[in-house]
Amino acid sequence: MLIEVWSDVVCPWCYIGKRRLEKALAEFPHAGDVEVVWRSFQLDPSYPKGERTSTYEYLANKFGGSPRQAKGMTEQVTAVAAGEGLAFDFDRARVVNTYDAHRVTHLAKAHGLGPETHERFLHAHFVEGATLNDADTLASLAAEVGVPEAETRRVLASDEYSREVDADIRDARTLGASGVPFFVLDRAFGISGAQPVETFLTALQRAHDHAASPTR
Repeated sequence: MLIEVWSDVVCPWCYIGKRRLEKALAEFPHAGDVEVVWRSFQLDPSYPKGERTSTYEYLANKFGGSPRQAKGMTEQVTAVAAGEGLAFDFDRARVVNTYDAHRVTHLAKAHGLGPETHERFLHAHFVEGATLNDADTLASLAAEVGVPEAETRRVLASDEYSREVDADIRDARTLGASGVPFFVLDRAFGISGAQPVETFLTALQRAHDHAASPTR
């Protein structure tokens, strides 16, 4: 079974949804037959490259109100994340354009390290407050999971893997995704949002039964 997940590395519900999917897979008896592929998506592709903004200031500008009110908006998300074992720190998190981070993730995928890099970037943003539009930061984080640093820097100095990122985003739109996380099982079943573990388990079993059906 192939599970494709459209996700952004600055999307809090993507990280929460990732943990819930992982918990579901830990309970799924056929997990050994499952391959998970992470695909690119940008929550805000219009955000200027090279800039970085505090999460509270960004939310205040987007939804109105003050940064203090925006901080209140994140408290529920932080509590939900804690329930999944994630220690979000929105005080440190900085909103950036994630296009280059996604290009690095595609480089990592070429080295068989796509999932590890995606996890590292999510953790770096939400827990460590790393700025994921900085070339030195991206190269260092990718190197931690085994992506050659010199290759990451070469990619970041070019437009390499732009086509792959753009293709992922087009596919998401074709499949009807208007936001992330968006999970697609065998291109037959879709799950939108960070659903409960039970929902993932039901979808996994349904997709497995569908694949095994002699009438398929």
